[in-house]
Amino acid sequence: MALLIQGGTVVTAEGEARADILCEGDTIAAVGANLEVPTGTEIVDAGGCYVMPGGIDPHTHMELPFMGTVASEDFFSGTSAGAVGGTTSIIDFAIPGPQQSLLEAYQNWRGWAEKAATDYSFHVAVTWWDMCDDETLVNSFKRSQELGAIATVHAENGELVWTLQKDIFDKGIHGPEGHPLSRPPEVEGEAANRAIRIAEVLGVPLYVVHTSCIDALEAITRARLEGQRVFGEVLAQHLVINDSVYRNPDWEQAAHYVMSPPFRSAEHQDALWKGLQAGMLQTTATDHCCFCTPQKAAGKDDFRLIPNGTAGIEDRMSVLWHHGVRTGRLTPSEFVAVTSTNSAKIFNIHPKKGTLSVGADADIVVWDPNRSRTISKETHRQNIDFNIYEGMEVTGNALVTLSRGTVV
Repeated sequence: MALLIQGGTVVTAEGEARADILCEGDTIAAVGANLEVPTGTEIVDAGGCYVMPGGIDPHTHMELPFMGTVASEDFFSGTSAGAVGGTTSIIDFAIPGPQQSLLEAYQNWRGWAEKAATDYSFHVAVTWWDMCDDETLVNSFKRSQELGAIATVHAENGELVWTLQKDIFDKGIHGPEGHPLSRPPEVEGEAANRAIRIAEVLGVPLYVVHTSCIDALEAITRARLEGQRVFGEVLAQHLVINDSVYRNPDWEQAAHYVMSPPFRSAEHQDALWKGLQAGMLQTTATDHCCFCTPQKAAGKDDFRLIPNGTAGIEDRMSVLWHHGVRTGRLTPSEFVAVTSTNSAKIFNIHPKKGTLSVGADADIVVWDPNRSRTISKETHRQNIDFNIYEGMEVTGNALVTLSRGTVV
């Protein structure tokens, strides 16, 4: 069945113009003004709205086995929540267990993802190397080069984190406030710089996930200005939430913000926004990894045992629109670039994803820039009993979301 999105302003990473979009099956068949409409075509009224490529979240963890439990969000509930917020594709992480093969882990995740409500893809983590005298990071980069793949890194110095965690716990700091103290910006900056320098020596492109601090941003910026092919990702929550959340006297409230890297102080947020505006950071993600209050309680007496992760797939795009576009930090086209198009290009799924051109997948969001809502755990679709944005009012929200030409 054909579907026509009519009366809106089409926005891509390149610009915006008044146009209609005709979808046939799961692809875009035509884009233009006053399109001829086949008999029986379903009409979606986009009057007064923007029509944009569906969001791509390049960093999620659905139903992840982690720290003795399993993330509460599965692939159906998570992609459904994403669709409510305008996200139509995710790139999840398949993470092998000890001595598990990459392919076996990948097949496990493929099986779990069959129930997804929208499209998905995978990164596959390298958690061990099968030659005991080889260094995992260097050999992973070298193998990526041989395959023509792009390496992604979670940049934190694990040895430093372990040492600081022990020191802080031994000093009597056992609550969530110990988490950011054990993972200061320097821990992230050192690891980001080391990974970037190794990639430089080996001549491989690199993608740094969840950049949260000035230290890591400066390492990425320096490398890019030197002509190195390095890409940086920032989480929506790291742009708008600061480290004061860990000092909440309510343990449960504070524990829900425990994620790695942790939330930083305000000067880091300001720098991250500037990095996004300047193009030094190219993508926005969520690191969506949900753990409910009883799961977080595993670390009641020891912050090191609190399962790391926060939610946000449903709210990423509206939070970025409200705090980015409405404040003048981003144009609508820049918003499309950092929420969709850049991820599609970096991870080689463009132009099927991330654009509104003939032949592209009909992953589309009709976006109402004036629609307001208050974010709350009481009304969200995410499968978690907490929302890190609780009480935040955002203006600019998804009105209709299409996945492969179907209104979801």
